[in-house]
Amino acid sequence: MSKQHNIRVIISGGGTGGHIFPAISIANALKEIDPAIEILFVGASDRMEMERVPAAGYKIIGLPISGFQRRLTLKNLSFFVKLFRSLRKASTIIKDFNPHVAVGVGGYASGALLYVAANRKVPALIQEQNSYPGITNKLLKNKAEKICVAYSGMERFFPQEKIILTGNPVRQDILQIAGKKEEALEYFGLNKDKKVLLILGGSLGARTINQSLMKDLAGLSSEDIEVVWQTGKFYIEEVKAALENIPAANVHAMDFISRMDLAYACADVIISRAGAGTISELCLVGKACILVPSPNVAEDHQTKNAMALADQDAAILVRDKDAGAEMIEEALKLINDQTKQKELSENIEKMALKDSAKIIANEVLKLAKREKE
Repeated sequence: MSKQHNIRVIISGGGTGGHIFPAISIANALKEIDPAIEILFVGASDRMEMERVPAAGYKIIGLPISGFQRRLTLKNLSFFVKLFRSLRKASTIIKDFNPHVAVGVGGYASGALLYVAANRKVPALIQEQNSYPGITNKLLKNKAEKICVAYSGMERFFPQEKIILTGNPVRQDILQIAGKKEEALEYFGLNKDKKVLLILGGSLGARTINQSLMKDLAGLSSEDIEVVWQTGKFYIEEVKAALENIPAANVHAMDFISRMDLAYACADVIISRAGAGTISELCLVGKACILVPSPNVAEDHQTKNAMALADQDAAILVRDKDAGAEMIEEALKLINDQTKQKELSENIEKMALKDSAKIIANEVLKLAKREKE
């Protein structure tokens, strides 16, 4: 196939790992289906996608876009200047690359790029990771032809005829955890006769979760369980210092867990934040979870994500403000209650949506091929 006949796809968005990872997963799925496809990423020039996307093997162009402050501030003057420059640059990108379809995964760059693409009659698809949409995707709902979502009930926010329930793309390695428990116990140096509590606050860590654990280190050290604790890079030194004051041989703290498949494989109970990507992974691994949503996110969407599970008795919700008093107590209660663990595990597994990246990629290709005809 000559290059000019290849399908061309622009994928835009980013700002956080929750936007970037699904975007890369969709690109990988597109390449699996059609290795000749041409993919260009567009992100915000000062955000993490400018490093993560090239590391995954894709070209990316940055826009000088930034967020709009919700309070009165002089920074909002620069927002409009950056928006105007971003729209102009997006227009040039669309003209030069001439895509058959544009995909938006949320984030500021996604808004500018998809707005221009749709106005130039390029078919647009958006992927919404959360149970409560971000402002960018809500603004784009009338521009997009297809809207891929991870939760049911999204017709409250988007036109029903455009919605496709696909779930969120997740890291492929975490899907293969069956039969890995022995390897996982050895990898983390855990006692095979003890239950395992896995603590996840995200790659950067979660202050509330970490402080709640440090407050109860003495109690945890006396429990007949193993604790695998991802602290995040900002908190590891503080946690190490706390562990020196209260030695706890059963608490294994690290700033980052690179083998999440093994962490999930050995866990009996998981404490976690409630980002969309994390929840999609938790549904697929089917483990009993306690969710402590971060309140410091747009539209409090993590609480809404967590409630979507808690309402189906698929997870236990502990609010951030209550974590200090309740989180460890709930975890110890759950780790000693196999009946409740089984109930939560079965219910969360029912909410799993598999092959999300491939389903989304096929929808992207349908739009692209229609455009080529």
